[in-house]
Amino acid sequence: QVQLVESGGGLVQPGGSLKLSCVASGIIFRAADMGWYRQAPGKQRGLVAAITSGGTTSYAQSVKGRFTISRDNAKNTVYLQMNSLKPEDTAVYYCNADFSRVVDGPPSSWGQGTQVTVSS
Repeated sequence: QVQLVESGGGLVQPGGSLKLSCVASGIIFRAADMGWYRQAPGKQRGLVAAITSGGTTSYAQSVKGRFTISRDNAKNTVYLQMNSLKPEDTAVYYCNADFSRVVDGPPSSWGQGTQVTVSS
């Protein structure tokens, strides 16, 4: 059974930092392209950062230079280091595992989400 479990969210002041973690089970983690998405109230879910199975990273323009995505295949974990947080970063953050580049790979999977609130 595929399971993605996020942690590390919380309340932080503007300018602060948080590190999100997503632990995967039930998948061949090293073969997955992993992503962090976020969804604010009344808005669509959107991609924040992604890291391919080979380690190539990409970021939404709004978080470039502030957020860093990384992965540890030995721990089946993907991380999102978030620095210089702004109130507009407030959202539920979701972890995603995608195998669309894998022949006969499993469907995409999502975690349950972790709330990040940036407020003074």
